[in-house]
Amino acid sequence: MGKPDTRRLDREIQQTEKKLKAVRERELWPLDGRERRAILRAVAGGAYSLHRGNGTARADRRMDTTWESAETRLGAEIEALKTERQRVVNEAAAAKAAKKSSGWW
Repeated sequence: MGKPDTRRLDREIQQTEKKLKAVRERELWPLDGRERRAILRAVAGGAYSLHRGNGTARADRRMDTTWESAETRLGAEIEALKTERQRVVNEAAAAKAAKKSSGWW
């Protein structure tokens, strides 16, 4: 029994951590379509209200809320992937222990 195969999960965890870092730096590429549309809608609304001579407070709040929800979503994805990775490792350890204990010694 070798080591458990966690390469796929490790790669997905790394990619999701890169996405989370990019979201914290306010980059648009890791956002899903709904979040991207919400950001662009807030930008357009802020530009419109600024053009009319009003403040951009509402648009800023909408953008902040969207960025926070994206951070929360990616954080939850990372936690789920780490939990799945730990489950795979535990199953492999249990299988290895069962194999060792089933010997004829």
